[in-house]
Amino acid sequence: MTLRHLDGRVFSFDAGALCLELLLTGGPGPVAARYEVLDRVEGLLGWVRDCRLAPGGLDRELAVTPAELLAVRETRDALWRLGLARAEGRALAPEDLGIVNKAAALPPLVTRIVPDGTRAWAPGATGTGLLGTVARDAVELFTGPYADRVRVCGADNCALLFVDTSRPGRRRWCSMERCGNRHKVRAHRARTQEETGSG
Repeated sequence: MTLRHLDGRVFSFDAGALCLELLLTGGPGPVAARYEVLDRVEGLLGWVRDCRLAPGGLDRELAVTPAELLAVRETRDALWRLGLARAEGRALAPEDLGIVNKAAALPPLVTRIVPDGTRAWAPGATGTGLLGTVARDAVELFTGPYADRVRVCGADNCALLFVDTSRPGRRRWCSMERCGNRHKVRAHRARTQEETGSG
């Protein structure tokens, strides 16, 4: 996904899982709350347009009620807490697991083959179906082979969560364009100052 930081800079970010992409809509706590968009249906539809759900156009077909929006937000907040717990090696809170499991039991979005041979979303897509789809993705992530590779960006001023799907499993940054590059620049400056000071 392409993200725009509050400072206006744009960078690419791959969360590695649909459920972690939902965290980009805001969340609990003062840091995530600055990015909140799930206070209105249009915010959720904007996320749907930009996230990894394919095929496109779902944002134009999706019907979302205020109650569904609230349920998506509650599930997103539970996913934040579960993701952080997994990244930090802590136990997963039963109440958060309950929220995600309840959502995962909902019927997911449905795709179909259209006459031109491509995939499309079946008519009648709802916020409930979206919630079921995202929650099932979370169940797959937190119980699958990458469950122990949920990470928090290594920058001290970044809280983005991602799944490290790299072969060696050593990804540290949300984005090399942003946090990784800034770390390299700071490390280079520190080395240069050290060399200059020792000369």
